[in-house]
Amino acid sequence: MMRGLLPDAVEVTEVRAELTAPPLFPEEAAVVARAVDKRRREFATGRRCARLSLAALGLPAAPLLPGPQGEPRWPAGVVGAMSHCDGYRVAAVARATDLAALGVDAEPAARLPDGVLEAVSLPEERADLARLGRAAPHVPWDRLLFSAKESVFKVWFPLTRRPLGFEEARLRFTRERDLAGAARGTFEVGLLVPLPPEFAGPVGGAGLTGRWLVAEGLVLTALAPAVRRAGGGPDSFEPAGRAAARPVPAHPAHDGPHPSNR
Repeated sequence: MMRGLLPDAVEVTEVRAELTAPPLFPEEAAVVARAVDKRRREFATGRRCARLSLAALGLPAAPLLPGPQGEPRWPAGVVGAMSHCDGYRVAAVARATDLAALGVDAEPAARLPDGVLEAVSLPEERADLARLGRAAPHVPWDRLLFSAKESVFKVWFPLTRRPLGFEEARLRFTRERDLAGAARGTFEVGLLVPLPPEFAGPVGGAGLTGRWLVAEGLVLTALAPAVRRAGGGPDSFEPAGRAAARPVPAHPAHDGPHPSNR
């Protein structure tokens, strides 16, 4: 599912069950030593998915420890993101020579709790969602907006190391034709803050385009800005339409909400 939202340069591992092997590195196990069992399992499966994706890039297994804001610290030369929600885990990685950053998020396909939409959206966005909801009431547009803003933050923070409020990005959604019971489309991101050079340099501007999918009880969003090449705009990527997600062993990710995507 997430595979279809991302370019071929990205290696994706997504599972609907926990992975029980291989064991965590000792440094990783120490991070969740005091966590509840559910959190330990989420953390471990996310790391195992990430290592499968990194292996597909030809990289060896290594500890993936959280940074100061809980974000995963990827190997040098790699960009990536992880996410999880009930019954789903995903890890996506790419080489930093192909993508400037990578954001993915997974949420349950359910409406947000009362009061949350007002806290994470702009008035103009709420007006957009009301219009979209009249045309496609089966799509949880409020949850989709939340998820897309999570993906935006996962692109923003690793490049800038700065906070980005929910109100500092204006999102607009486009819905494509539903296929096989799945709703899908794109979203446009307008950043409403001055762009620091560490973001503007590799990404190239305040406008970004992501993709979304609502299927099988999940809301999935992805944002994968290509590296801006010297003397021109960013390379463009079409979402992968051919490759399958990374297969996983016989046993058969949302480390949200921002700033963490551990």
